[in-house]
Amino acid sequence: MTTTTISKGFTDPLKMEQCYFNKSIGFFYNNSGKDLTTEWRPKDSLVVGLGLTVCVFVLLTNIMVITAIIINRRFHYPIYYLLGNLAAADLFAGVAYTYLMFHTGPRTASLTVKTWLLRQSLLDTSLTASVANLLAIAVERHQTVFAMQLHSKMSNQRVCILIACIWLSALLLGLIPSFGWHCICNIKSCSRMAPLYSRSYLIFWAVSNLVAFLIMMVVYLHIFIYVKRRMVRMSRHTSFHPKYRETMINLMKTVFIILSAFVICWTPGQVVLLLDGLGCEKCNVLAVEKYFLLLAEFNSVINPIVYSYRDNEMRATFKQILCFCCNRGSKYSPSVKSTNTERRMLSDNGHLVKDSTL
Repeated sequence: MTTTTISKGFTDPLKMEQCYFNKSIGFFYNNSGKDLTTEWRPKDSLVVGLGLTVCVFVLLTNIMVITAIIINRRFHYPIYYLLGNLAAADLFAGVAYTYLMFHTGPRTASLTVKTWLLRQSLLDTSLTASVANLLAIAVERHQTVFAMQLHSKMSNQRVCILIACIWLSALLLGLIPSFGWHCICNIKSCSRMAPLYSRSYLIFWAVSNLVAFLIMMVVYLHIFIYVKRRMVRMSRHTSFHPKYRETMINLMKTVFIILSAFVICWTPGQVVLLLDGLGCEKCNVLAVEKYFLLLAEFNSVINPIVYSYRDNEMRATFKQILCFCCNRGSKYSPSVKSTNTERRMLSDNGHLVKDSTL
């Protein structure tokens, strides 16, 4: 009896640590209870059709935003570099979602463990990059607003270092499951929505993003309260330039709209991930996951629309890009004109005032 007990004590841990890297994707889906179809259903075709349509708009619109920021010198400030980097994160999200659309539905069954983890890591990296960008924008706005400036005095070198750090952190966090935080060696901990991900990772992922969203909302609420009080006091002084007040408030509104759209589009998916990670049996998370993911991807289209709606200069630059082929012979002059205008429009307190509706 003693020998048998000792033998059992050694073999049981080995069974618990058994890994299934050579198993098919169907093995993990069956283990989690997630349906893995082998034929195209109307639901699958609808999701892929809508997804690819959204991807096309995501890729085109965010390329336009990045191009506009590059060619127009009026946008060569830290806040616009960060907004451009947010557009780059949205562009990356479009690429990741396009890859997902070509490897979903019946095609999921043909994926290997490595390609499935790659598919998910691309999505996780794009989301992390977006969250990190919004946090950086919130910090930048907090510093500039409390210093009563339109733009940060951060050097271009520091902005580049910050952007590099954003993408480095996004890559590291996006690759965490591939590095080992998965359920391949402990299939009892597998989630339903992501059958190769551990439920503990989903909890970490969802809570981290929800906390980040909450922090950003608190920061912007603090900024708006401060700006409102500050503007009331400064408006009593004749030296205060009214255009400065208008431009700062419009810029804050634009950033806040972008943040609000991001939270609205991504929060439902994060809540569903959290419920799945907590093992909610009554929650039918599989019925809504694809639509919430599509809603999250739609957010990458909203930002360029906000840019064009809120900023006349950005809208004019978009038109310049779209008409480039027709007006190939004309030179782009608004950037020079706007630069001269910026030099002339200075308030008495020395802050730059730009004639923009952003």
